[in-house]
Amino acid sequence: MTRFRPRLVPTLFTVPVVLVCVALGVWQLQRLEWKRALIAERAAAITAAPAPPPQTLAEARAMEFRPVVDDGVFLNDREIFVGTTDPRGRAGFHVLTPLREPDGRILFVNRGFVPSERKASSTRPAGQLTGTVHVSGLLRLPPEAKPNWFLPDNRPDLNYWFWIDLPAMAAAAHLAPGDVAPFYIDADTTPNPGGWPQGGVTPLNLPNDHLQYAIIWFSFATALVVIYVVYHWPGRGAA
Repeated sequence: MTRFRPRLVPTLFTVPVVLVCVALGVWQLQRLEWKRALIAERAAAITAAPAPPPQTLAEARAMEFRPVVDDGVFLNDREIFVGTTDPRGRAGFHVLTPLREPDGRILFVNRGFVPSERKASSTRPAGQLTGTVHVSGLLRLPPEAKPNWFLPDNRPDLNYWFWIDLPAMAAAAHLAPGDVAPFYIDADTTPNPGGWPQGGVTPLNLPNDHLQYAIIWFSFATALVVIYVVYHWPGRGAA
């Protein structure tokens, strides 16, 4: 009777690859639990009662995505433009405008999307609000560093930004760094006069595909084991 005799080279290849696939599957299951907790945390924050903006970064970390309300005066001549596209794929910008609060602190407000042809403030004069305004939206924290290595560097000299860097934006807008809050507000969908900018640009739906990824990795591991066994089965290719 021909016995099952594993060969060295297929074994040296299959065992570590199977272990890696299993480890990746387990990691994806861990990511699945993390993502579910993050989704639940964000849902709780979004549905919380509106609150005034926090005073410190530590407070802000516990309030991200929570609705906030604030009053102040827009510094419309200091607008910052972050390149983006709308849900239909139309190229344009998010308009970040400094809001000077009554105590002098400045808080950037992402007022929403404008298409490229509306970048100049002269094309949307009705939306250039003056005097004290009331702002409502979601509290946001900027990334601590460039989000992705493939993102181009920001171009403060052109007022063209690819990601939010509040200290650099404050410098480009000629604002004293100590006056600018280390967080910002994404304005809600409350219409602006003239229709621009269009608020409500916060991405709220978090993709959660980790279960599918885990199944894929475990399937790879199972398939490799099956191929390995069949290859070495008496009377098969290894005979």
